[in-house]
Amino acid sequence: MVVLVSACGNGGSHPDQLRESSVSPSTAEASPAQSAHPSGAGKDDAPGSMIPRYDEATSPEAKTGRDIQQQADLLNHLSSSVNNTLKLPHDIQLVGKQCDTANAWWDPGDNSVTLCYEEATEGLEIYTKAGDTDPRASTVNGEIATFYHELGHMVISLYDLPITGREEDVADQLSAYILLTPGPDGKVDPANVQAIKDSAREFQGYAEAAGELDDTDLAGGHSPNKVRAFNMECWLYGSNPAANGDLVGEGHLPQSRAELCEDEWDKLSHAWSQLLGPHLK
Repeated sequence: MVVLVSACGNGGSHPDQLRESSVSPSTAEASPAQSAHPSGAGKDDAPGSMIPRYDEATSPEAKTGRDIQQQADLLNHLSSSVNNTLKLPHDIQLVGKQCDTANAWWDPGDNSVTLCYEEATEGLEIYTKAGDTDPRASTVNGEIATFYHELGHMVISLYDLPITGREEDVADQLSAYILLTPGPDGKVDPANVQAIKDSAREFQGYAEAAGELDDTDLAGGHSPNKVRAFNMECWLYGSNPAANGDLVGEGHLPQSRAELCEDEWDKLSHAWSQLLGPHLK
């Protein structure tokens, strides 16, 4: 399975199509859902669609994040990528909303994926502090990677997929797999590569802001942010060592980890292609 990604919104990237090779807070007043069943939806094996919706934003932080998502037409592009690819047994809501905290989640109780506006705003602050020439584009890339992480949780739940290991790590793997599997021309879209790099930099930014970790952090359901950053860089490097050698060295992957990454990527991509194959249109 691969993702076709092209320019979107404020210079970020969006996935147009995937192809084969926590309890939610109460919802703010919603705008009307935008729904369109794609060709093929409505069949017995795929009656559902992912339906995007932007909820109201009232705080300054939420308004900024909502603007980032809407200017990039992010939720429409993400939902289209899913609708063009996955056999959904029922409708799934993709919701941008004010959460009063930076977060994102899949909720199997109401069959929804939520991308909090504050998550985008916090990402914008990280990329702005890093001196990015277009921090909004970097933020959209980070949001894309976050969505596919939550999609990992969704497909594990929806299709009862077997996994071994911590689910949060497995969901990170799916995000990398979707973005880094080559397209029909045998190449990975450079926009996908940049999305992985921006996602890793966002994890690094969160790690720097958090400071020293205690036992509660280390025992949590998520790997520490710096570990997640190294994992994303490792899988990117492993997917094409010749093209991504700049990721090895000071400030990035240690050589000792880089030597393992090609094998990590091969196992990751093989596993996800086997798991998702029966559920692709």
